[in-house]
Amino acid sequence: MKRIWKVAAIAAATSLIVAACSDDKDSTDTTGGSDTTAAESTDIKVAVVYIGVPGDAGWTYQHDQGIAELEKNLGIEVKRVENIADNADSQKTYEQLAADGYDLIFGTSFGYGDPMLAVAANYPDTCFEWATGYKTAENLGTYFGAAEEARYLTGLAAGKATQNGKIGYVAAFPIPEVLRGINAFTIGVREVNPEATVQVQWTKTWFDPTLEGEAAQALVDAGVDVLAQHQDSTATGEVAKNAGIKWAGYNSDTSSFAPEAWLTAPTWDWGPYYTQTAEAVAAGTCPTDQYYGTMADGMVTLASFGDSVDADTQAMIEEKKQAIIDGTFAPFSGPLNNQDGTQILAEGESATLDQLLGMDFFVEGVIGSATGE
Repeated sequence: MKRIWKVAAIAAATSLIVAACSDDKDSTDTTGGSDTTAAESTDIKVAVVYIGVPGDAGWTYQHDQGIAELEKNLGIEVKRVENIADNADSQKTYEQLAADGYDLIFGTSFGYGDPMLAVAANYPDTCFEWATGYKTAENLGTYFGAAEEARYLTGLAAGKATQNGKIGYVAAFPIPEVLRGINAFTIGVREVNPEATVQVQWTKTWFDPTLEGEAAQALVDAGVDVLAQHQDSTATGEVAKNAGIKWAGYNSDTSSFAPEAWLTAPTWDWGPYYTQTAEAVAAGTCPTDQYYGTMADGMVTLASFGDSVDADTQAMIEEKKQAIIDGTFAPFSGPLNNQDGTQILAEGESATLDQLLGMDFFVEGVIGSATGE
């Protein structure tokens, strides 16, 4: 079904999706849940492009949970295209989907952006939505969320867990999304353990269990006693388990992979966003805003706590979580210095969304290069 898009204003599109994501959720709920009923018209073809496979137990798995919720709510079947590298070669995938008549195409990785933009220009009647993106077009919107909010909370748990003040972080690529996650985590760590450090090991991959495991082991060999990650597999957790140290995960509640090591993790609920976006497209509108979900609207969540996170620490984290949701606290608040001691935010200042999305530095307490060198 092709259509001429009635491109929504940013405020209208944002209010639609925020309303859909505003249900209260338990902190352990990582599979989503929506009361949204099916749209009157389900004459819509939807496709999603994954960088990995749902079996990764991480990033792609969590997106697939949201897509499954969309299918249930709208009574349609979504085409899944898996294991598509997020580089220029992905353009042919988007071209084929658009040529095949898909009305709505989701791309779930940062590197899909330029290929999606190129194809969007040639298929103006197809709606494209780019996860973690930062560029929009007349028929392309972006969607992501403030994972840094839950990262900060995870840092509180890690700061309490470390015995020697040395924490390791296995990280994918030196892009703003990853940098602000590391920084938010470090802010949390040092709030409860001011002398602690977070050492970063870059892998330059989103999903490669072998490389991730090697990076995690290098950090263990360097003396860390807590590991965290911005990666899509559970390899870091396996290393933590074998080393007898603690682990903070990402994307999904993967506590079952290494329960003795597990602390908690930032997690996602993509379902309401996917459902509401598909409903908008079915109604003739292509949301082209830059949607950025939060803990307040439910897109960003916090996983279950491990048994080693004591009751006092859990209570502290829950209190901070509520302050974030209420809007009375933001992790990136001044005074805040970067890695070399230069002030980034003065007392009383909070980072703007533009500052968060363009973050290109490390804060004090991080060991490593923000350029990935």
